[in-house]
Amino acid sequence: MGEVYRARATKLGGEVAMKVLPAEFAADAERMARFEREAKVLASLNHPNIASIYGFEDSSGAGIPARALVMELVEGPTLVEMIANDAKGARTGMSAPRGAIPIDDALPIAKQICEGLEYAHERGIVHRDLKPANVKITPEGTVKVLDFGLAKVLDTQDSSVTMDMANSPTLSAMATQAGVILGTAAYMSPEQAKGQRVDRRADIWAFGCVMFEMLTGRKPFEGETISDVLAAVIRADPDWTAIPETTPQAIKRLVYRCLQKEQRQRLQAIGEARITIEETLSGTDVVAQGFSPADADLKVGATTGDHRSSLRRALPWAVAGLLAIMLIGVFLWKFT
Repeated sequence: MGEVYRARATKLGGEVAMKVLPAEFAADAERMARFEREAKVLASLNHPNIASIYGFEDSSGAGIPARALVMELVEGPTLVEMIANDAKGARTGMSAPRGAIPIDDALPIAKQICEGLEYAHERGIVHRDLKPANVKITPEGTVKVLDFGLAKVLDTQDSSVTMDMANSPTLSAMATQAGVILGTAAYMSPEQAKGQRVDRRADIWAFGCVMFEMLTGRKPFEGETISDVLAAVIRADPDWTAIPETTPQAIKRLVYRCLQKEQRQRLQAIGEARITIEETLSGTDVVAQGFSPADADLKVGATTGDHRSSLRRALPWAVAGLLAIMLIGVFLWKFT
């Protein structure tokens, strides 16, 4: 929502990004309220993996209000552009599918996305429109999550669902009422697609969609129309075979858990995703090394069982030896 321009801040110095609400929407009270909410939400977030906000400008011209966010200008490509470049053959000779980001590049990006979301979730803020277009990677390799404009501070008393279709046709009428579908279709959680109440698990679902796309070069849920996409989100399963076989098992399992349609079965905290990725990157995840805790249990059990069997076999001989020593002792005592 809104148009973004590159601008120079005369007071602050340097270049910034300005997100301006189009003039034709200025009279729309609902859109204006969402735009103001974006300023307040962004101002409360201060994390290296979240684009910063510097200020909120409100001015009028010819009687028409004009409002804009002054934001951090983030250089570098979006995740969409990175995937598109790979699709054009920028990474030839890689084992990853055409358009996919190699696992060694994808995991550091995913980890930083997790860190930004985790910070926001800990403060009760849900992004609700996470997608590759809202993720930028700076030339230094720092990931910036953009556009918390649709985020909403969690309120347990509020059962409304407020999401925007963003790159898809928008259903914005009565957006503050429960039952309205908002969000980008291909990355919407099933509960969003149904117009139900959402929480941070909607971001976890979207993160799973982003991970799937990075690993495979394609979206997990597609269709010819928005309705087809929404139907796939609600009923269909991703093509799990599209994930490269060389992907660590822990990461495959992570994506699977993020994309569980039932909220209670889904990964419950994005911090758990961060830990899994960190363990995989460091090589400390035993599952990522092809060794599962279940195998460890079996081996421990087998070792214990073997030890007990050895004791049982050796016990008769030990008793016999002890008796022999006692008899020899008695014999020597009597005849000496």
